Amino acid sequence: MQLANDISIAGYKATVALFKDGMTKDDFSEITNAAFRALGATGSIGPSFGESSALPHGSVKPRYLRKGDVILMDGGCSMDGYTSNTSRSIIFGKPTQRQLDIWNLEKAAQAAAFNAAKPGVACEDVDAAARKFLTDAGLGPDYKVPGCPHRTGHGIGLGAHEGTCHLVRGNKRPLQPGMCFTDEPVIVIPGEFGIRIEDDFYITEDGAKYFSQPQPSIDEPVEGLILNYQ
Repeated sequence: MQLANDISIAGYKATVALFKDGMTKDDFSEITNAAFRALGATGSIGPSFGESSALPHGSVKPRYLRKGDVILMDGGCSMDGYTSNTSRSIIFGKPTQRQLDIWNLEKAAQAAAFNAAKPGVACEDVDAAARKFLTDAGLGPDYKVPGCPHRTGHGIGLGAHEGTCHLVRGNKRPLQPGMCFTDEPVIVIPGEFGIRIEDDFYITEDGAKYFSQPQPSIDEPVEGLILNYQ
């Protein structure tokens, strides 16, 4: 799992600065496919642009990248049978205050879920921790939009989605050391954009530990890579 996540981050580092005005999501995905092959893994990073980023899995409608767009990227790879799943959200240009405010809320909601994840805590309580933070900020409530209409995370490991471990309301299964999850409480603003930061973590006796470090800032998708799309 750690190797798969390390390769996922390396794939982002190798490709995320290559966005260009007028690019399609397929253009970028082809670049990432080649990057992951060069890294010895099978994987890709799929982007959604602008208003399409507010849809759970983007849109099949043709859409060309333009300045000011939110770019929501969802990627991962498979290595020796184990999988990773990582998402990053950036702006192709200078962010508006609204984009920056929502991005900061997303980062804080991801941290709230991570901090709640400890042995013995129910899966649904991790979801509730992120959701309460967003509700207190005026989003939602519950699974309503504008807000988080999606589960906070899912189990991951030998499968990309291990269903009995979803971090979602109604799942009372307690967390145990060795369990692995994604942490991704997406914020959706219908008709405008969506922001998602996603990283994988695992449970230890002392609490949660990340396989990959969360996005440091809106213009630094991975540590040490500062974008300049101004």
